Amino acid sequence: MRPGKQNTSPEGNIRHLVYLLENAIFNLPEGQEQMSWLIDFNICSLNTNISVKTARDVIYLLHPERVAIVVLYSPPRFFEAFWKVVKYLIDAKTFAKIKFVYPNNKESTELMKIFFDAENLPREFGEKATLNYDHEEFSRLMAKKMLKLLNFGALTICHPIQMAMDAPKQQK
Repeated sequence: MRPGKQNTSPEGNIRHLVYLLENAIFNLPEGQEQMSWLIDFNICSLNTNISVKTARDVIYLLHPERVAIVVLYSPPRFFEAFWKVVKYLIDAKTFAKIKFVYPNNKESTELMKIFFDAENLPREFGEKATLNYDHEEFSRLMAKKMLKLLNFGALTICHPIQMAMDAPKQQK
């Protein structure tokens, strides 16, 4: 997740976060219950970011045991100071799941090697993978996933995505 690259409102970012969580959960390999979240704050923008409290609520209130670890990569320094105060307000299990990683701090970047495969992490994180975005390919994959969700019963006819998919049929 890259909050600084979002081009929508905080409310839109919340919807996007919930969508990503639900999609990731639905697509977990059989037998895997938890996932890791890597949030890149390199290009941080205060006007489009989801509030820390809201993100925490979405992740930990809606999906408390689905998250194995959350890595905050290159967060603004005030996050860590804020976190040192907030840690007394949350349970120890949740606190242990949050990791701060700063690219210029060798000790914290070693955490990345513990939790992520270097071959799959992009160069922006000091690793080897090169990610190429192909909008047509992405759209095709998302349509397949939506059909899978529909067949599974995870989406209903009233769901906005389903309504958008049905709109061209209704115009004919």
